[in-house]
Amino acid sequence: VQLQASGGGLVQAGDSLRLSCAASGSTWIPYAMGWFRQVPGKERELVAAISFNGDETRYADSVKGRFTISRRNLKNMLWLDMNRLKPEDSGIYTCTADRATTPWEFEFWGQGTQVTVSS
Repeated sequence: VQLQASGGGLVQAGDSLRLSCAASGSTWIPYAMGWFRQVPGKERELVAAISFNGDETRYADSVKGRFTISRRNLKNMLWLDMNRLKPEDSGIYTCTADRATTPWEFEFWGQGTQVTVSS
């Protein structure tokens, strides 16, 4: 499956952004999809993830209550709504998907979109 992320940009602290990820190229739908963040000098970390029908979501502690992940399978789309952004939210956000037969084992990665939050 190919993943194309978009929606990043330069914003000020307190602003909001919506990241989008379009999935294509597969005949199956991933069970779980998610967003990871990469910051120079640090390991890539999971920001948020969501199960096939949305009944399970996972968030990094640092974004709970501010970020919301959602998906629409019929449109092969994944979103991340980011509110009350902080400078520490800055990084390259990459969308990811699992192979439906191995749930929550993220195997497919998009190219990433840069989010920069100024103070």
